[in-house]
Amino acid sequence: MKARFYGLVLVAFTIFTATDLTAQHKSQRASDIVDTAVAAGSFTTLAAALDAADLVDTIKDAKSLTVFAPTDEAFARLPRGTVESLLKPENKDQLIAILTYHVAKGRVRAEEVAGLRTVETLNGQRVGISIEDGRIQLNESNVISADIRASNGIIHVIDEVLIPESMRIPEIAQKAGSFKTLVTALQEAELVEALLGKGPFTVFAPTDDAFSALPEGTVASLLKPENRDDLQRILKYHVVQGRLYTDDFLRNRTFTTLAGAKVKLSFTNGTFSANDSRVVSSDIDAANGVIHVIDAVLLPEIMSTASAGAYDVMTLAIEKGVPLYNHGQKAACAAIYEVAARSVLAMQDISAEAKKPLRLALDKIRTTHSSSRQAWMLREGLDSSLEALGDNTMMASR
Repeated sequence: MKARFYGLVLVAFTIFTATDLTAQHKSQRASDIVDTAVAAGSFTTLAAALDAADLVDTIKDAKSLTVFAPTDEAFARLPRGTVESLLKPENKDQLIAILTYHVAKGRVRAEEVAGLRTVETLNGQRVGISIEDGRIQLNESNVISADIRASNGIIHVIDEVLIPESMRIPEIAQKAGSFKTLVTALQEAELVEALLGKGPFTVFAPTDDAFSALPEGTVASLLKPENRDDLQRILKYHVVQGRLYTDDFLRNRTFTTLAGAKVKLSFTNGTFSANDSRVVSSDIDAANGVIHVIDAVLLPEIMSTASAGAYDVMTLAIEKGVPLYNHGQKAACAAIYEVAARSVLAMQDISAEAKKPLRLALDKIRTTHSSSRQAWMLREGLDSSLEALGDNTMMASR
């Protein structure tokens, strides 16, 4: 069945063969990708664009590439003035982003392309692949001729210009409309400019509903200027350097975030999870990275130190929580205690005896909406856990 499928696909690509092109350049050595395209006579706009982007030598000198080459007609279908604008020196970066979105590493033949769901380009973003009526589609573009051989790669001719995502991560989040709290938090934490940078970044983006699920008053407290450091740490715990797609999660289950703490990815019943948060939408490309939408806010192991044991985490939480509680910020106090409790539970080398009171406290707080009661329930859990660790005499005073 598979062989028949591939045979069907390949039949569609007999219109335009490598022999048709290279016959125009008979020589002892095959022409490189650029010369092969130029000789065909139907890629003058592509050639001009490569020249304007200073990519001609890059493509010619590469050892092994696959190029999805838009014809002149494909470029002509773009909105009027688009090509002229892209060829201007001030738009060189945008032009490079578009052209590199048409190039993949290695020699990927049509038969191999047909067996893929996506292909990663030199742009960093991925092109989606589908089969429609026996013909390969790349995003919305059709492959009209395939497997044109050159000395340093393969050309597949396409009938539409591929356009990569041009918006960056914060811009996509703002446009979506379901990440208002995240956008506000990034602004208050002064992290917007960083995430507008080149990257690339992988962002696990909590929805507004995810932030709403935090204990009452948590978000309001974190957005205060005096808590900016804590807010930054939490937000950085949602960002990993590099562009990571879900298939990367299958190869590596643990990633270090910009907060310095690690996030663990798991795959159960067809669903990915980041720690205890479900990935509800994945592999959303941005110009400078990729976004995975999650249904719960990720909480780092610690809020105010880069590295600490269970004792340090809990005593530090108490140290920060007590003055908040005494000044009427009971919800913020409860939130800090909850983060500490969950952080200790996530640690591997902590005894079950020390973890038990924390689990009980977390279960208890679900029975009340009173921030004051939640704070005391969690505080009792922290105290009992500290006592179980053998540090009873060093507990902070109420």
